[in-house]
Amino acid sequence: MMRYKEEKEAKKEAFRKYLESSGVLDALTKVLVSLYEQNEKPFSALEKYLESSGVLDALTKVLVSLYEQNEKPSSALEFVQQKLGGPTVSEYEKLQAEISDLRTKS
Repeated sequence: MMRYKEEKEAKKEAFRKYLESSGVLDALTKVLVSLYEQNEKPFSALEKYLESSGVLDALTKVLVSLYEQNEKPSSALEFVQQKLGGPTVSEYEKLQAEISDLRTKS
């Protein structure tokens, strides 16, 4: 039983390092800080807002899905973006280029 707990903790730590090295933790932190600053509410109010709006549930489901992947994707951040319905990095860059072109033409 003790070995199982140690293996489980080691797996969690490896996953945390993977999220950190791939930029997911940094991206999530930036989003949360941005939301906090926009709302100018105490953190507990922000936490309630994120929970009631389904953000925490969605993030939890995506991170659990990522954790359960046998082969971790090369970009955890892109995996999270795709699961949440956002554009991939290449799609985002293409959209940014289109915006820039449209601004230049105006």
